[in-house]
Amino acid sequence: MRKYLLPLFSNLAFTAIAQQTPSLTDRTFELGEVRVSGVSTSDSIASRLSYHTIEKFNRNDLSNALNILPGVSIANVGPRNESVVYVRGFDLRQVPVYIDGVPVYVPYDGYVDMGRFTTFDLAEVNVSKGFASILYGANTMGGAINLVSRKPEGKLEVNGRAGVFSGGGYRWNVNAGSRLGKFFYQVGASQLKQDTYPLSGDFKPRKYQQTDDRENAYRDDLKFSAKAGFTPNATDEYVIGYINQQGEKGTPPYVGDDAKITTRFWKWPKWNKQSLYFISNTAVGEKSKVKTRLYYDTFVNALFSYDDTTYTAQTKGYAFQSFYDDYTLGGNAEFESRAWDNNVFKLNVQYKRDIHREHDKGEPVQSYIDNTISVGIENRYQITSALAVVPGISFNTRNASKAQEYNATTKELTDFADSKNNAVNAQIGLFWDITAHHTLRGTVARKTRFATIKDRYSYRMGQAIPNPDLHAEAALNYDLSYSGKVAERLALQASVFQSNIDDIIQQVDNVQPNRFQLQNAGKARFYGAEAGFDYQVIQGLKLGSNYSFIKRKNKTNPAILFTNVPEHKVFAYADFSFLKVANLLTSVESNSSRYSTSYGTKAGAYTLVNVKASVKLYKFISAEAGINNIFDKNYSLVEGFPEAGRNFFVNLVFNHF
Repeated sequence: MRKYLLPLFSNLAFTAIAQQTPSLTDRTFELGEVRVSGVSTSDSIASRLSYHTIEKFNRNDLSNALNILPGVSIANVGPRNESVVYVRGFDLRQVPVYIDGVPVYVPYDGYVDMGRFTTFDLAEVNVSKGFASILYGANTMGGAINLVSRKPEGKLEVNGRAGVFSGGGYRWNVNAGSRLGKFFYQVGASQLKQDTYPLSGDFKPRKYQQTDDRENAYRDDLKFSAKAGFTPNATDEYVIGYINQQGEKGTPPYVGDDAKITTRFWKWPKWNKQSLYFISNTAVGEKSKVKTRLYYDTFVNALFSYDDTTYTAQTKGYAFQSFYDDYTLGGNAEFESRAWDNNVFKLNVQYKRDIHREHDKGEPVQSYIDNTISVGIENRYQITSALAVVPGISFNTRNASKAQEYNATTKELTDFADSKNNAVNAQIGLFWDITAHHTLRGTVARKTRFATIKDRYSYRMGQAIPNPDLHAEAALNYDLSYSGKVAERLALQASVFQSNIDDIIQQVDNVQPNRFQLQNAGKARFYGAEAGFDYQVIQGLKLGSNYSFIKRKNKTNPAILFTNVPEHKVFAYADFSFLKVANLLTSVESNSSRYSTSYGTKAGAYTLVNVKASVKLYKFISAEAGINNIFDKNYSLVEGFPEAGRNFFVNLVFNHF
C-alpha cells in the first residue's frame, strides 16, 4: 500500500472558503422541497441542515452530515461497507431518501449507501421525523430524508473546493449557476477518492489486518449534476434535472471476536446511479396550482467475492460475481387549492414502478417488478392566526407483477405467484405559535412500510425461505416538540416521542430445519427525547449542542435485540471567529455503546474530538485545515470494523456569489 501525503502537509487538507461564507438559504431550489402544508422547517435546528453547516463541519458524505442532527444515529453495515443512518431508531427502509422530492432508494432492498452520496452540490438536507408529509408517498413509516439542490439567483455564481486528507485521499468539486431573465441553470461536478484510512495507534493487529492502514478500504466517487429551469412568470416554473453518480469501493475484512461472523473478501467495482427528473409548478387561476414530478432513476451495481485477501482468485464456494441492473420509473401530480378561507388543501397521486434485475456470472437474469400507487390528501386549517391543525390521509397499494427464482440444480427460472398489499396512512398535527419566537407542535401519525423485494423473495444465500405474502409494517408515531428563541441569542429545541410498531418483519428460526423465514411476527416500542441549543455568546463566539436519547424495546421477543443505535448521543461545538479573517471550530461527539448483532455482540462507547482552523487568504479565497479524532480513539460503529484513528485534512476553497 503506497504511502500517501508528504510528511505533515500530506496528512492535512486545504479548503478555500470566503471568510463570511454566503448562506445558500435563498438559493435553495424550493420546488424540490416537500413540506407539510404551510409548515416551515427553516427555523428548526432539529430537522434542517444547510450547506453552510455541512461545509463548516467538513462533512463530505450524507451520513456524516446527518450525524450532526439530534435523533439521527450514524451506522455502518460492516460486511457491506455501507454507510447508513437511523432516524429515531428507524432504518433507511422506513425513512427513505429523496433528491428534490424524487425517491432514489435502491428498489431491491430499500436501502441506499449514504457513503456514495456526497454533499458538495446541495443547498440543504431536510429530515422529517415520524410526521412526514403525506405528499412523500409510501414507505415513510419513520420519516423521510430529502436532499434539496441549489438554484442560482445571480448572473454568475461559482464556488469550488479542493483538498487532500489522510489515507491518500483527495476531494474536489465545482458548482456554477446563472440566472438570465426567465431562464436559469445550475451545474456541478465533484470527486471524492481515498486509498485507505489510518487506524488508531491502539488497534492491535489481527489475522486480516496487520498494517496501520485499513485493508481494502478504498473508495472513488464521481458525481455530475445539471439542472435547467424556466420561470415564465411569478407563479410558474418548469425544471429538468440530471444526476450521474459513479462509484466503486472495497469492503474491509472483519477483524472482530464474534465466531459466528464469517469474513468476506468483497469488492464493488461498480456502484452507479443516474436520475433524470422533471418538476413543474403551474398556477390554475388565482388560488390553485398543480405541481408535477416525473422521474427515471437507474442503479447499476457489481459485487465480486474473492477467495482471500489477495482479491485475485474466485474458486471457492463463497466466491462469486453478482450484477444488478435496476431502474425506477414514476411520477406524481399534486393539486393545491386555497379557495376556502384559512385552508390549504392538497391532493396528491403517485405511481412508482420498480424493476430489479440480478444474476450471478454464468446464470440467467432474474427479474422482479413492483408497482406502487399512493393517493393522499392533506389540509392545513388555520384556526386562529397562531394556531393551525393539519390532518392527512393516504391509501397505498403495492402489486408485485413479476418475481422470478433460479434453481441452480435444474438451471430453470420459475415464477412466484403475484402478490398484493394495501396500507392506509393517517396523521394529524397541531401547530401553535405561542409568540413570534416560540412554537409548540404535537403530532400523531400512523405510517406504514411495504416489505421490500429482498424481504419477500431472498433465500439469503440458502439460509432462508422466501415469504411473498409479507405485508406492511405499521407504526403509530407520537411527537411533542418545542422550538424557540430567547433574546435573539439563544435558540432552543426539545422533543419527546414514542412509536408503537406492529407487524415488524422479523426472522423466525427453524421454520424448516436450519432455515429461517421473515414473518410479520413482531411488536416493538421506540421512545426517547431530544434537546438542543445554539447560543451566540458574544460577537464572533457561538456555542451549540444537542442530545439524543433513544430506547427500543422488542415486545414480542426481547431476546432479539435491535442493533446499530446508541441509547445516548451528544454533539457539541464551539465556533470562534477573530481578527476578521480567522475561525477556529471545535466539535465533540459522544455515543454510548450499541448492539452490533441481534444476539448481543456490542460496539463500545466512544467520544471523538475534532478541530478545524480556517483563514481568509484573499477576497473569495480561504484555507482550512483540521484534525479529526484528535485523541486517536480506537472505536467502531459495528463490532469488528474499526473506524479511522487520528486523521487530517487540508482544503482550498473559492466562493463567488
